[in-house]
Amino acid sequence: VGCDRSKSLVDICGEKHFQAFVCDALSVPMRSGSCDACISVAVIHHFSTAERRLATIRELARLLRPGGMALIYVWAMEQEYKNQKSKYLKEKNGSKGKGKEINTGTTQRLFTDQVPGSGSQDSASSDQFTNDLKDEGCNARPVGADSRLPVHTNRTSFQSQDLLVPWHLKGGTKKKEERVDTVLVPADSKESQELSPVFHRYYHVFCEGELEAACRSLDCVRVQKSYYDQGNWCVILEKL
Repeated sequence: VGCDRSKSLVDICGEKHFQAFVCDALSVPMRSGSCDACISVAVIHHFSTAERRLATIRELARLLRPGGMALIYVWAMEQEYKNQKSKYLKEKNGSKGKGKEINTGTTQRLFTDQVPGSGSQDSASSDQFTNDLKDEGCNARPVGADSRLPVHTNRTSFQSQDLLVPWHLKGGTKKKEERVDTVLVPADSKESQELSPVFHRYYHVFCEGELEAACRSLDCVRVQKSYYDQGNWCVILEKL
């Protein structure tokens, strides 16, 4: 069973005869302990505070039966890890043989197909793992309420943990049966100027150890594995 905030994406699942429904990852309308396994891919990095990101992980854990497993993927701050560039940095679309970096202004696709109420306890837990991250050398920089978020330049290393990633719809309009997709064109080209609208999606990219620390702050789960995979930080959890 799948769920997503986007009705259009859920409708696509229905057309393909998959079971899916619209909901918020902070409040999934399913019974506690009803799932053998849960997958959260490219979801949690769209929540804008540590408290909400932690609450999302707790909600994921609530759905699991004891012994159940969860897999979480989030976008990594480190797009170059152990002297290896991620696929995201390597794929400079349309720039082969050219000396100039092309700013396509599109969002990364982590996978071809994505499977898609905090209180004082959340705040205390998030403060603790944020302090732990600082001790471990993570340069997490909170963004103030009056700050403007930077807009990311596609296919480049991240300069901030909190940012906006722009992307365009393919063409100004689309037919009912067409799937919403990104398009890769130079930002200063005529084609780019004709594209509308441009959407800016919020991301919090995770630094090394941040996702694992958030998961370890919950006493209802155990971290079975934490690893890096092509520009993403990943954790496998077990419900206690």
